Amino acid sequence: MSATTQAPVVRAEHLGRSFGDRAVLQDLNLEIADGEIVALIGRSGSGKSTLLRALAGLDKGVSGSATVEGQFGIAFQDARLIPWRSVLDNVRLGLRAADSTKAARAALAEVGLEAHTDAWPSTLSGGEAQRVSLARALAREPRLLLLDEPFGALDALTRITMHELVLRLWQRHHPAILLVTHDVDEALALADRVLVLGSGRIAHESAIALERPRHRDHPELVELRSRLLSELGVSL
Repeated sequence: MSATTQAPVVRAEHLGRSFGDRAVLQDLNLEIADGEIVALIGRSGSGKSTLLRALAGLDKGVSGSATVEGQFGIAFQDARLIPWRSVLDNVRLGLRAADSTKAARAALAEVGLEAHTDAWPSTLSGGEAQRVSLARALAREPRLLLLDEPFGALDALTRITMHELVLRLWQRHHPAILLVTHDVDEALALADRVLVLGSGRIAHESAIALERPRHRDHPELVELRSRLLSELGVSL
C-alpha cells in the first residue's frame, strides 16, 4: 500500500499476533518506500509497538512475513542507554570494531553531541539521551529507521527540537522512517503518510503532500487532523 512506485524497503504481508485470546495484529499488510516517512497512530493497545517489533524481528510470535531491505536502526521512548558505558561506547554498540569509533563520533556530531563522548548516561537530559539513541541508530547507516514513540516523554519545546533534528537527518541520509506515535500533530508535522491502526489492521491511510516545515493551522492539516481524530474515536 505504498504511496509511491519505488521498490519498498519494508514489505509486510498477512501479519498476525495474538496474546492469549486477544488478537493484536490480524492479516496486516504494509509497504514503506525507500526514503518515505510513515507515521503510525492508533489507540493505546492497538498494536503499534507490536508491529514495529515485528518489523525489527524482535517478536518471534508473529505470523506472516516481514521483509526489510538493508540495515535498520531503532530508537525507543526509553533511550535504553547502558549506564556503565560512556556515550561513545553506547553508540558503538553493534558496530564493527574496525571502524566503530569513527562511525560513532560522526553520528554524535550529527546530533550535536560531539562534546559528550566521554559523558555518562546519568548526566544527560532526556533530550540528550534521545539524541544519543538516535546517533546509535544512525551509526549503522540504516535504510530504515524505526522510531517507537521516541519523543513521548519529552517536554513540548524539546520535542519540537527533536522533530527538526529528525527532519535534518532524514534530508541528509534519506532513510525510510516508521514513526510510531500517539501524537496526531507529530504525525502531521513529519510524515508523508499517516496510517491508523485499528482492529489489528491498517484501518485508514492519508497522504500528506505539503512541504516541510509545516504550519499546524494550514487548512489541509486542520482538515486532516479532524479526520484522523475521528478515526481514533475522538469527538470534536
